[in-house]
Amino acid sequence: MSDRALGAACALASVRMAAAAHDYTAAFSYEPLGPRAFPLLLAVGLGLSGLWLMFRPTQGAETFKGVPWVPTLWCAGAILAYAALFQALGFALATALMTVPVGMAFGGSWRKALAGGAALGLVLYLLFDKVLDVVLPVGPLAAWLGGL
Repeated sequence: MSDRALGAACALASVRMAAAAHDYTAAFSYEPLGPRAFPLLLAVGLGLSGLWLMFRPTQGAETFKGVPWVPTLWCAGAILAYAALFQALGFALATALMTVPVGMAFGGSWRKALAGGAALGLVLYLLFDKVLDVVLPVGPLAAWLGGL
């Protein structure tokens, strides 16, 4: 896949993201921006990046030469599994489990990746839940994390 094809795919995906996020509404309004602001911001960033890839000058550009495809696919699969299991497992546990294949793709051992993921999941959960007051799914750790 060339840079231009990837840019076109990103631009198309950004249009679909923006269309999907346009109808996001909250049952009650407690923030001035509402739930559509962040997805729309991501769609704009993705679209601008895609347009840049499509129209930038290409002097001697290589098309993904030397890309480590196996680790890249492990990371993509981990993110897809994270999205699928996020609600059922909860934020902390899903985050901890997602970091194992991602950490291993970057050369870490599974033990270090799992330990780092467990710390990351717990710290980020506490930051979002206790400090920023963002409600995240707890999953099977509800009894333990609910008491913190």
